[in-house]
Amino acid sequence: MAAVGAARALRAGGCRYSRFSSSFSSGGGERAGPRFRPPAGSRRDWIGPPDKRSNLRPVIFHVPPHESPLERRLRELREETQAWNQSFWARQNTAFQREKEEFIYSRLKARGLEARDETEIGINVTLL
Repeated sequence: MAAVGAARALRAGGCRYSRFSSSFSSGGGERAGPRFRPPAGSRRDWIGPPDKRSNLRPVIFHVPPHESPLERRLRELREETQAWNQSFWARQNTAFQREKEEFIYSRLKARGLEARDETEIGINVTLL
């Protein structure tokens, strides 16, 4: 129910969730942006599903037909900021996951356990 209200609020504010989740590029790495482009008659920003690495939703900003130089500059700055955020959070989240795994393995090794050790009575050992 809350998701419906959020979607309505976004539509009222000029944004729309895309139903074409498979059309957006959701892989990692540096890339130019989503492969999907909204129809030419679209008058709203399009927001895609969260990226797998950055957890941010890619946005395709609407370009008005008679965009002023100031509006164009603002849109370009928003696109540049979006690209920087995608890149930063993809690197940050990848590094966090790698360091988290290293930490867990080091704690298990310090206790003399392997990644999938079980005790003699068959109970899984968890890291506390």
